[in-house]
This record gives sequence, structure tokens and C-alpha cells, in this order.
Amino acid sequence: MTGPTVTAPLRAGVWSQLVGQEPAIEMLASAATAAARIVDGEPVTAGAMTHAWLLTGPPGSGRSVAARTFAAALQCSTGTGCGGCTGCHTALAGTHADVKLVVPEGLSISVAEMRALVQAAARKPTTGQWQVVIIEDADRLTEGASNALLKAVEEPPERTVFLLCAPSDHPEDVSVTIRSRCRLVTLRTPPAEAIARVLAERDGVEPQLAEWAASVCGGHIGRARRLAMDESSRKRRAAVLRIPLGLRRPGDVFTCAEELISAAEADATEESKSRDESERSELRTAMGGDGTGKGVASAKRAAEAAVKALEKRQKSRATRTQRDTLDLALVDLAGFYRDVLVASSGAKSVLNHPDHASEVASAAAQWTPESTLRRLEAVLACREAILWNVKPRIAVEAMVTALRQG
Repeated sequence: MTGPTVTAPLRAGVWSQLVGQEPAIEMLASAATAAARIVDGEPVTAGAMTHAWLLTGPPGSGRSVAARTFAAALQCSTGTGCGGCTGCHTALAGTHADVKLVVPEGLSISVAEMRALVQAAARKPTTGQWQVVIIEDADRLTEGASNALLKAVEEPPERTVFLLCAPSDHPEDVSVTIRSRCRLVTLRTPPAEAIARVLAERDGVEPQLAEWAASVCGGHIGRARRLAMDESSRKRRAAVLRIPLGLRRPGDVFTCAEELISAAEADATEESKSRDESERSELRTAMGGDGTGKGVASAKRAAEAAVKALEKRQKSRATRTQRDTLDLALVDLAGFYRDVLVASSGAKSVLNHPDHASEVASAAAQWTPESTLRRLEAVLACREAILWNVKPRIAVEAMVTALRQG
């Protein structure tokens, strides 16, 4: 395994959470400093701090991490994002009373959920300096939810800050009217050197393994961490990358499709299993569903009804997790065909999968650039089909058939 050299120290305070995002850190840190001066009643330059922010960037760039980090800096008792005070700790951990976090459990964010959030955001801060609302995956807002949010963004309470996270500021991701009322922070794909550094220094990953994970993760920090720390994730990635050269017989189509779906399901199950069980246990305990003695029958019935509602939300979340995990596998697959095109052209570009360079060279020798491009387009078409709610198994089987035909 080869990769970047692990050098340079991490940034101090809460900003160490952001990897390879120095321009964004400068903008957000400056705004947090201005926010602290506003709280102290000191004058600030017009526009130094604003009430609505849109954080955009490719998958894995750390949009939600940037939002939580900024929220921590706003709640910091020193006003600098020190990382050591109660405000910083609780905001980063998701337990701060004045930091509301919206993470879509299903495939969209409903208008009812957004209206409830807007009402809560209208209140004054209770323990912190600001009322902060973080909306992860703002591109999943329904039209009604977007309209509910727009009214709050247009007429924000004095000490409320909205932080929206989305892949881009394109109208398909965020409505033009909401975008026009937000300050844009664009995150970049973190360089491999920065990802390797944070894996080694913050997560304790062996440097050589950190360098390898950083070189093959496609700039996705969370993916790099999973690959570095979870052997099963490495095995599933290897299984996905065996598909392009493993389609020799017609029967291989169904075998490879099954492996791809099973890998996504295994990843999703592993990610949600412990969380689901913990949520159910906590809910039963909170509602007295595990109690004994007189008068607990009605409590148990109420607890069971609440558990059923929770299980419905968990099922929706599992569907989303499986699709997101499958999408990552498809991105890996698309990256392989992109590498084949690079090898065919003789370009010196860095490969997405440098550890599979020999397989890439073999495929480039067997396939024409035109057939490789058709295969790449089949993978992209599969991603789009799943986005439009085609059943994943049907979409994957159609894709694998196209991959074999070339």
C-alpha cells in the first residue's frame, strides 16, 4: 500500500473536526467570532454574521460535521470554538438544548416535521448563546417542508441560526428562494493527505493503513474511516470491485447482482442494528413498558404502540441506509470504469482504485473505450433509477446485464 505522507498537526479546538477545509474554517471561525461580539453587545461589521447558512459539498466532504462544528463555536463560552467548554462538548455530541438537529430518517423531510422544528426555533435560547437549527440533507425537503422553512428563514428570530446541508446550491437540491437568503459555504473534496493525517492522529489508525484508506475512499472521510477500521467493509469493497472482470458467463449476472445487493444490505444492517435495539429499549423504559405491578397495563399498551411507531420509522431509515450504502458501492464501480478509461487514454491521472491497477490495466487491454463508456453509463443509469424509486434489485440486475454485454 502506498499513499501520502502523514505530516502537519491538526487544527486546535472544534475546528480539528473539519478535514482539509481551511477556506471554510476561516469563514465560519470569523462569523463565530462576530457572533460572540453580538452576544456581548459589541458592534460588528455588517454581514459579519448572518442567520442562515447553506453548506454544500460532495459526499464525504463533511457538510454535517461543518454544521455541528459551527454550532459548537456559536455555543462556545469563549466565543472561539475552544473545544473544551460544556457548550462545545454538548453541541458536538448532539445533546445541547439549543442545537436542534434534523437528520432524515426516511427518504424525505416532511412538512409536519419542519413546522414543528420552526416553532421550536422561534423560542429564545435557554442555556446557550444562540438557537441553532441544523438540517442535514436539506435536499430531501418536500415542497411543503421547503415552504415552511422559507417563512422562518425570511423572518428569523433575533438569536436563531439556520444551518442547511446539501450537495449543491442547484435548484434541484435547494430552492432558489431559500438559497437567496443563505450565505453559501462550499466545501471541497478533502485531499488524501489530510484524510490520512486525521485517521492516523485522531483515530489511531496505523499510518500505512491510513494512507491506503485515504487513497481509495474517493475523498469520503467516513468511508475512509470504515475501510481503515472495519475489515468487513474492506471485504465488501473487494467483492464489488471483482464484478467488472467476473462477468464471464450468463449466470454470473445474477450471482454478481446478488453479491452487490447482499453487500449493501449487510452494511446497512450492521450500521443500524445496535442503534435500533438501543432506541427500542430506551423508549420502553421511558414509557414504563418494562415495569411490573398494578396500574402498568395501560402503560405497557402505550409503550407497545410507541414502539410500533418507532419500528416503522426505523424501517424507513433502514431503506434509506441500504440505498445510500448501495449508492456508495455503485460509486466504487463507476470509479473502476473511469480508471479503465484513464488507462486506455494513457493519461497520468490518479486512479480512484490504485490498489486495483493491475485489474484496471487488464480491462483496458480487453475492452474498447466505447464499451467501457457504455458500462460506465449503465452504472450511472442504475444510480438514477434507484433515485427514482425503482426497486434496487431490478435496477442492479439490469445494470449487471449491461455490464456483461459491454
